[in-house]
Amino acid sequence: MGIVDEDVERVRQSTDIVKLVSEHTQLKRVGRRWSGLCPFHNEKTGSFSVNAEEGLYHCFGCKKSGDAITFVRELEHLDFPGAIEHLARKAGIALRYTDANEGAARNKRKELIGHVNRAVDIYHDWLMTHPSAGEARGYLRQRGFDGDMVRAYKVGYAPDTWDALAKKLKISDKDLVDSGLGKINSIGKQMDWQRGRIVFPVFDERGDAVGFGGRIMPGGEGAKYINSQECAVYSKSRVLYGLNWAKEHIVSSGEAIICEGYTDVTGFGRAGIPRAVATCGTALTDDHLKLLKRFTNRIVLAFDADDAGKAAADRVYEWEQKYEIEVMVADLPTGVDPDDLSRSDPERLADSITNALSFLEFRLDRVLGRHNMDSIEHRARAAEDGLALVAEHPNALVRDQYVMNIADRCRMDADRLREMLRNPRRRGSAVAEAPSTPMPQQGSDSVEDQAIQLMIGEDQGVAELFSEALFVTPMRREIFTAVRQAASVREAVDMLGSDEANLLIELAASSDDDLNASAVASRLLGKAADRLARQLEAEARTTGNIELLLPDVKFLRQWVIDLREPRSDLTELAPLADWVAMKSDMASEAA
Repeated sequence: MGIVDEDVERVRQSTDIVKLVSEHTQLKRVGRRWSGLCPFHNEKTGSFSVNAEEGLYHCFGCKKSGDAITFVRELEHLDFPGAIEHLARKAGIALRYTDANEGAARNKRKELIGHVNRAVDIYHDWLMTHPSAGEARGYLRQRGFDGDMVRAYKVGYAPDTWDALAKKLKISDKDLVDSGLGKINSIGKQMDWQRGRIVFPVFDERGDAVGFGGRIMPGGEGAKYINSQECAVYSKSRVLYGLNWAKEHIVSSGEAIICEGYTDVTGFGRAGIPRAVATCGTALTDDHLKLLKRFTNRIVLAFDADDAGKAAADRVYEWEQKYEIEVMVADLPTGVDPDDLSRSDPERLADSITNALSFLEFRLDRVLGRHNMDSIEHRARAAEDGLALVAEHPNALVRDQYVMNIADRCRMDADRLREMLRNPRRRGSAVAEAPSTPMPQQGSDSVEDQAIQLMIGEDQGVAELFSEALFVTPMRREIFTAVRQAASVREAVDMLGSDEANLLIELAASSDDDLNASAVASRLLGKAADRLARQLEAEARTTGNIELLLPDVKFLRQWVIDLREPRSDLTELAPLADWVAMKSDMASEAA
């Protein structure tokens, strides 16, 4: 299956290669040829030559050469069909496909993308002119968005009504759903997917609008962000917000910065660092890495400091080997996200990228930094926790370098640490467990799975006790949020990326009707209390705010003791559940 050969040739013959190349570099006629600076590498003396008659180019510096199709593939990082379609649009040529169904599917996708592009313009116009968008405009100004930024990123506003966009678009029910712009309610009426939110349009790497991320207005109800539903044109596990703007800067700089949020990307842009992209409300996936691999071999994670430490080590090391990439971590101040830093200290934000650390070095610094080094016992515990991280790295040479690093910082014998690394049992019972502050991974977590199964079983009594803060693994936290928001499991599946959707389907299919709600809730809350107590204790050691944090630590430690035996009455768990949710909300508002 593919594009008809005759149409490929029509596109090739219809493309003016001089005009095409001139969109990216200035050309001058030199005899029968055209010459200029090469758009593929930096140079001061023009070595790029174009033969207009033959439709070919060649660079005598970097040796790149080809025709118009090759030029588009190289410069826009497209596959062969994508390059043909790109040039066909410019030439006004309607393509035919060797498989009629494929052609129809591609044409339908173009039509749906057209609806999304119209929605981008409509939302943007509403932000700029709609009477009800005053609060949204004010909020964006407070967050450092001026008019130029709003226009550059095509930020928009979705009015807080049921079907404002649907009425404006006037498209079929099927197209509304298939484009991800809306849904059909229980009485058969069209409804907008985004309502009462500031919307950030998401474009694919080619610049086609495929979806939106909607941020709730301050004081509004519901999730902070709602992303477009999975549909024919949008899959959040395969798209990166901002890549359409950042790809040229990623190629020229040799690195891509990956953030968590839309405003983190715009924050990097504000700070003059336009090579940032963001995952759209999902964890980093293999598809994301495959996409970025087309542009660079160096990835810098610019998540919140704590969240970056929570990334699954085994997956990062697997990615580095599988895709031959280098994964670094930005040295951001603890508790400060890139958006905030871009406004308060843009130079510090730039330094965090310049001074990015390797993934293992970042995690090791965080773990060792949580320990006092004022006694032999404390240094021994720090070394044990550090070795637990080093042991995860697949490369023996890398492991040995970090063993020497730990030996220097903890003032211990390197050979002794090497022996402990080779024989985990000799590290002591403490190191056989996790580091002092848990580093959750993406792997299995039975109690979180059981909690989600209780939610699926519509156990409202226990559901009222649960909040996002109780779900540590990012995948399960996202699943919990979707299940809580959706009217059914099927709707929740549609709101999730492929990995999360598959796990939710698995949990729903294997749901255990004999689950003890009180036992599950007690265990989940007990783990949260222990985790938060450890974090507060580490914070007290680091900041010295022992007296300020001691009451909360005592409160949590008492709950850890009490919940060694599950509570039979769910209402008795409410004080702890409310406390955890409140602290999480306070942290989110502070961020």
